[in-house]
Amino acid sequence: MTDAYITLAHGNGGRYMRELIERVFARHLGNPLLDVNVDAARLPWDAGELMFTTDGFTVQPLEFPGGDIGSLAVHGTVNDLAVSGATPRYLSLNAFIEEGLPLAQLDRIIASLARAAKAAGVVVVAGDTKVVRRGEGGGLYLATAGIGVRTPGVTLGMQTIQAGDVILVSGPVGDHGIAVMLAREQFGLKGELASDSACVLPLTQALLGLPGLRFMRDPTRGGLATVACEISHATGLQVNLQQSAIPVRDPVSAVCEMLGYDPYYLACEGRVVAVVAESDAAVALDAWRKLPDGKDAAQIGYLQPGRVEVVLHTPLGGTRILDELEDDPLPRIC
Repeated sequence: MTDAYITLAHGNGGRYMRELIERVFARHLGNPLLDVNVDAARLPWDAGELMFTTDGFTVQPLEFPGGDIGSLAVHGTVNDLAVSGATPRYLSLNAFIEEGLPLAQLDRIIASLARAAKAAGVVVVAGDTKVVRRGEGGGLYLATAGIGVRTPGVTLGMQTIQAGDVILVSGPVGDHGIAVMLAREQFGLKGELASDSACVLPLTQALLGLPGLRFMRDPTRGGLATVACEISHATGLQVNLQQSAIPVRDPVSAVCEMLGYDPYYLACEGRVVAVVAESDAAVALDAWRKLPDGKDAAQIGYLQPGRVEVVLHTPLGGTRILDELEDDPLPRIC
């Protein structure tokens, strides 16, 4: 395969497609379970609850400070399993490639995806590729499915949340959204802020033994505020957030102030929002702060009976209601 760019022939099911799969995808993702010549993968399964998730990724640009669409696809998928209390095991990968994408760029992205998968302890066991005409795609779209195993007896969900519980976040919010926006060089702005894109499995596993752990979620599209709104609507409780306690990096705050964005609605790709019993909050924070990705973890709020709404308490003693997100402030962010 000597072509320097993707052509429609790479998606026609013939020699070029076979060579593309073998020389890019299979070369980087090869493992004993991946067989590009069969229609289904046979997966080993030990005792436990099988957990399944699926996701799609359309981020623009394809490569950005702190990651790329390849590593993001792994992190986004395994994180959905991790916050459900599962250990991620297997992924499938569908690649929708636009004609004209440089093969060298595709190779870099899939190599990055492979590194992220290895670091997360998962393997890609099945996949598919499609090529669309030039101008009909954003260079590359990825779709994934993920399977993990959860220990029987682990019960997490909004239905377990109680009044008096507290809300924790594992680190600063809004990094991913602003990092990708700056990589687009929109509004004449540039910066060195990196995305927080990462596997959150160490963070979730650090809390799984706590009897007061109620719920975990990775705040991707819609950010922290959207997770808080979902909690309030599902539980019928009022969510109270302390603005001074929510970690936000200075570059994120500065860009948001200039452009009118709200950091609490911006996507994160390596953070966990957790709800725990108040009696377990100190233990949970201590466990997170011992981890590299949890050193800035904070207790940011609590739940109480009241109106179904999210109330942000400001440092000056005022309050602001965080409503459900209606418009997407930064499309194609993940």
